[in-house]
Amino acid sequence: MRILLLTQYFWPETGAAQVRLQELAQGLQKFGHEVTVVTAFPNHPTGIIPPEYRGKLFQRESWQGMTIIRTWVYPVQRGRFWLRLWNYFSFVLSAMWGVVRSGPQDLIVVESPPLFIGFTALFAKLVKRAPYIFNISDLWPESAVVLGLVTNRKVIRLAEGLERYFYRKAAMLSTQTEGIIASLVQRGIPQEKIMFLPNGVDPELFRPRPPDKLLAKQLGLEGKYIVLYAGTMGYAHGIETALNAAEILREHPEIYFLFVGDGSERPKLEQLARDKGLTNVKFIDFQPIEQISRYYSLSSLNLSTLRRYSLSEGVRPSKVFPGLASGKPLVYVGEGEGAKVVEASGGGVVLEPENPELLAQTILRLKEEPEVCSTMAAKGREYVTENYAWPKLIEKWLEDLPKGVKI
Repeated sequence: MRILLLTQYFWPETGAAQVRLQELAQGLQKFGHEVTVVTAFPNHPTGIIPPEYRGKLFQRESWQGMTIIRTWVYPVQRGRFWLRLWNYFSFVLSAMWGVVRSGPQDLIVVESPPLFIGFTALFAKLVKRAPYIFNISDLWPESAVVLGLVTNRKVIRLAEGLERYFYRKAAMLSTQTEGIIASLVQRGIPQEKIMFLPNGVDPELFRPRPPDKLLAKQLGLEGKYIVLYAGTMGYAHGIETALNAAEILREHPEIYFLFVGDGSERPKLEQLARDKGLTNVKFIDFQPIEQISRYYSLSSLNLSTLRRYSLSEGVRPSKVFPGLASGKPLVYVGEGEGAKVVEASGGGVVLEPENPELLAQTILRLKEEPEVCSTMAAKGREYVTENYAWPKLIEKWLEDLPKGVKI
């Protein structure tokens, strides 16, 4: 089957969506399908297009045996809502040219957000005479409204109308969490039209390994008890809780918080750390997926945090799975599906959100219980290897495909 993957974000960008789509594309190939990707020139999350891609409107390249067609996008840095909309719509329009140049296709898989890529999906459906699967990794605009990031009622009503239209025109909807599935069913979408592809992990890449001594030396973290947060730093993640816990633990100089990643909140978080005078905190830019396992090798505990908000019930942070697979206990600060995964795995502890005192106490307790941590680490890795390895997830997703899509 010839499959067109339509997404604004893809390799070599780093981030949860990029990793998941990279694994999906490579997995589809391993199962014998021909994959073409139409995507934007890399620019996320910095808003800076690398020199080798600048000044171009279109580029075709080959990667891992698949064709990648890149089209122009207006890059924008953090914030600035209206410029962000232009960033989205610039790709919506330019990607149509990429679709035209992609050759015959049997199926189109579309990644949302951004929601507006649905316009390109409709265009692709028309010109390729192929159905599209709308992959929903976040309920937008609902999530933005709940977090108070979008408040204009006209914009909200327009986005909600587009959302319903794009969903109706899709052959199938696919999503990453049971919470999103429940929300879609409540809106009247038949269960049989919904597919499930949760976040997963490559257990060979993320595995227990000795500490990378060279990296520890480069970071000045030799001999430290490292609490690692690796992933997106957005408003919903509530990372202030971790920084406040670091402030409480500043009298324990052997405990160090290492934040690897980027996102809309990172400048504010770095400023907060400076304002508090925290010397037990370090921020590192997003790392390529091939390198991030080196950082996991340094951790004593892995950390995932969420703010307390209604939609967190249906959130499964992608960092949970490499965190468990790497063979270290995971401290999950949050509620909902992510908490249930950690509890089911036996690979960590679950704490209520926005309670830095409890987080600090838990870190101190686990530091003094190495045998407990060793048991957790083994259970967590076994659980995600059995239940969330990418080949198994993609195989199951493909098995569900013929039920709703006629090729």
